[in-house]
Amino acid sequence: MPQVHVFNAAGELVGPVNSPRVELSDAEWKSRLTPEQFRILRQQGTERAFCGTLLDNKQDGVYSCAGCDLPLFASDHKFNSRTGWPSFFQPIAPHNVTERVDNTHGMRRVEINCARCDGHLGHVFEDGPLPTGRRHCLNSESLTFTPADQLASLADPAAEGSDFEQLSSAETMIVAQAILAGGCFWCTEAAFEQLAGVTDVESGYIGGGADTANYKAVCTGTTGHAEAIRVSYDPTVISYEKLLDVFFDAHDPTELNRQGADIGTQYRSAIFLRDEHQRETAEKKIAELNASRRFPKRIVTTLEPLTAFYPAEEYHQDYARQNPGQPYIAGVSTPKVCKIREKHPDLIRKDVKAIDA
Repeated sequence: MPQVHVFNAAGELVGPVNSPRVELSDAEWKSRLTPEQFRILRQQGTERAFCGTLLDNKQDGVYSCAGCDLPLFASDHKFNSRTGWPSFFQPIAPHNVTERVDNTHGMRRVEINCARCDGHLGHVFEDGPLPTGRRHCLNSESLTFTPADQLASLADPAAEGSDFEQLSSAETMIVAQAILAGGCFWCTEAAFEQLAGVTDVESGYIGGGADTANYKAVCTGTTGHAEAIRVSYDPTVISYEKLLDVFFDAHDPTELNRQGADIGTQYRSAIFLRDEHQRETAEKKIAELNASRRFPKRIVTTLEPLTAFYPAEEYHQDYARQNPGQPYIAGVSTPKVCKIREKHPDLIRKDVKAIDA
């Protein structure tokens, strides 16, 4: 049962709440949706560019799933991408929209879906504006629009009768991203998952093409890809500079194209830069560390332009937490996790501290 944010009878976004999945037969979906909505939401279709009814909508309000009415995107996060489809730099709440790899049409993309009914919405790309740098590219027919003065009409039964905290879009939607490579992504993922302000950590590949963005190919060391993590975080809780502090403590940035026994360019130390702020912060941090002689050798971490990030296979996600007894995890990953807890106790989530206690 997905946990999502919904509107209550007062027109306030609240949650998270447990909301049952909407699962219908094709016949039931066809009776609920228009033919075009069915083609897009249930058959992964795409409407023609510049033809969507919501592309040029500039009203304040909320865009919901045309299949199950789950709120998905807010007008505050809509921007003109000039691609021909409604575009948003982030969802209305992180867990209302899900992502999965889409290998259709001879390319590797990231599909986005409604978390409650699994309706196809479109795709997400890494070429959007700040603060996230992401572009959620939507089909108008997968959405319905509700003006800001009518949000009470979106009241969800799951929100009533319970004492949920009201969450404004500004409070729930501050999400930035950093993409970092520091050796095996099992280790770096585990180190960052325990940080306060980090909302999600995803393992993946970056630096090469879509056709080689898979574990077997990347392991050859010939694809240009690095094993990396995409860290989603709230910059009001943890800064990009603090993330870099953890990054440099979670691996050895003086080893060229290797981390311990893991050897190859796929294990290089690299920071993939989303904007000039990230570049300036990373350059300053590396200069400070080199000047302080904190490491016995000079840092070889490369600063690389942000290219497409390809999520790794599902079994790689959250690997250390799900496989604590695996020899590599016990011998390599867990010590790095413990090191970060010892060196940065002020950055660790309270629930992690409670477990340690």
